Amino acid sequence: MMEIQQIRNATNKITYAGKTFLVDPWLVKKGGMGAMADIPGHAYQVPDPVKMQIAMPIFDLPLPVTDILAGVDGYIFTHLHADHIDLAADGTVGAPLDKGTPAFVQDEEDAAICRKSGFTDVRIVAAAGTAFGAITLTRVPSRHGTLVPCGNTMGVVLTAAQEKTLYISGDTIWYPDVQATLRRFQPAVVTVNACAAEESTCGRLIMNDEDVACVAATVPDATIFITHMDNVSHASITRYTMRGLLAKRQVTNYVMPEDGESVCF
Repeated sequence: MMEIQQIRNATNKITYAGKTFLVDPWLVKKGGMGAMADIPGHAYQVPDPVKMQIAMPIFDLPLPVTDILAGVDGYIFTHLHADHIDLAADGTVGAPLDKGTPAFVQDEEDAAICRKSGFTDVRIVAAAGTAFGAITLTRVPSRHGTLVPCGNTMGVVLTAAQEKTLYISGDTIWYPDVQATLRRFQPAVVTVNACAAEESTCGRLIMNDEDVACVAATVPDATIFITHMDNVSHASITRYTMRGLLAKRQVTNYVMPEDGESVCF
């Protein structure tokens, strides 16, 4: 049985085919990343100047870090942005994590950063599939911005015998490659990052309600697991507003758990 626990933001703890994965483990304390305005050189600009001053993450973790890390067999890092993994001033990542646990990444660039950070078992997820026990992880495309991609990211599809197919779409907008992935794999469960976060140069960075509706229409028998909510200042949709927006679009095949809640599939 598949189980997904919403931790905070895009951090999810997934039990799948006998393995437990921690996806995008952003474990810093409330406000620990600082605000967009605190980033040296103001590398990121948010259209709303008020949001530039809001420290992130907005909420504390729902559980102790030791509980979140307990029993994890592998990490999945869809990318290494500072709202997806703890980023130190020296450029290293994942300080609280067990460096001997396998870390699955999108490319050699991220692999090199992980190795520099002390991870000893770094595996690049292949587009042709990467085996991990009885599970196959497949790297699939994503686009992190409507105007200009805000760096490289990946989606990951998990498949295993006697288990439902899971598509972790990651930081992406709706675009033809996401539709193609849905049609190719026909997942039973799709996680979508959907707070419609915005940045002035790159545009909308991840999905909004319209994008979620496109996912729902493409795989109407799937359950959409909405995540990446309520913890970054550049978001433009909250859980509260998303429920109303999806009701207007008559989208019902979704779950959107609160931080700390788990859903079984």
